[in-house]
Amino acid sequence: MNMVEVKAYLADLQNSIVTGLEAIDGKSFQRDGWDRPDGGGGLSCVIEEGNVLERGGVNFSYVFGHGLPASATAARPELAGRSFEAAGVSLVLHPRNPYAPTVHMNVRFFEAKKEGADSVWWFGGGMDLTPYYGFEEDAIHFHQTCKTALDSIGSDYYPRFKKWCDEYFFLKHRKEPRGIGGVFFDDFNQPDFSTCFKLTQRVGDHFLPAYAPILERRLNVPYGEQERDFQAYRRGRYVEFNLVWDRGTLFGLQTGGRTESILMSLPPIVKWRYNWVPQAGSSESKLYTDFLIGKNWI
Repeated sequence: MNMVEVKAYLADLQNSIVTGLEAIDGKSFQRDGWDRPDGGGGLSCVIEEGNVLERGGVNFSYVFGHGLPASATAARPELAGRSFEAAGVSLVLHPRNPYAPTVHMNVRFFEAKKEGADSVWWFGGGMDLTPYYGFEEDAIHFHQTCKTALDSIGSDYYPRFKKWCDEYFFLKHRKEPRGIGGVFFDDFNQPDFSTCFKLTQRVGDHFLPAYAPILERRLNVPYGEQERDFQAYRRGRYVEFNLVWDRGTLFGLQTGGRTESILMSLPPIVKWRYNWVPQAGSSESKLYTDFLIGKNWI
């Protein structure tokens, strides 16, 4: 295992994604390096009030410490007391246009060590799409690109990780999916380091091909206040998931991570309404009936 190699890949991935997004938006990301007092640091690349992206962040972090937080040992108590290293790239993009979907991608590596015992390591990550107005061609393109990314490693990975994504990005208190999914994996360490690292790289490298064509297709679609209002309402679901259910948010906060970077995933404008339901047959209602249904898109 080689944390140096993983860190180098992740730093390059962050740079290539930011460069690609800047070419679409026309505005530069702010680059903000930071140090973690307890060990490590990172680089946060953030755009606010861009031409296309209302808010977005592409973050690289590498942190280490002597003890694991509760979020990491809850499911694996045998790791308590071990030192750890964790590195990852995490991004969330919130376009201004309601017809352009929000997107999330994350790839990460984790290693826990203890003197006299074997190292415990795993990779995790994935990407998922959260539309406000559904387009079948966008959903098919996103899922097909995810499948293409994984098929070169093994044909069983996409259906397995697609199901995992549908189950993970699910708001249990709302009984609804956060979006139309994608792929998700965690605690991934079989059959060996090389295969796991290669699969993780495939996911990271396919993010821009999966998302950029959708963003470019939707960024100039005309919209009005009704669409912006619905977008803000649905963004509330995104906030609820990230603050209530997301393990990455908990891990970052419990390890003393940089709060500004952890919470950059939250959208800038959000609304909640009491017991609101869309009008039957409307474009808004079709999001619920045709897209937030855990569908197999390919």
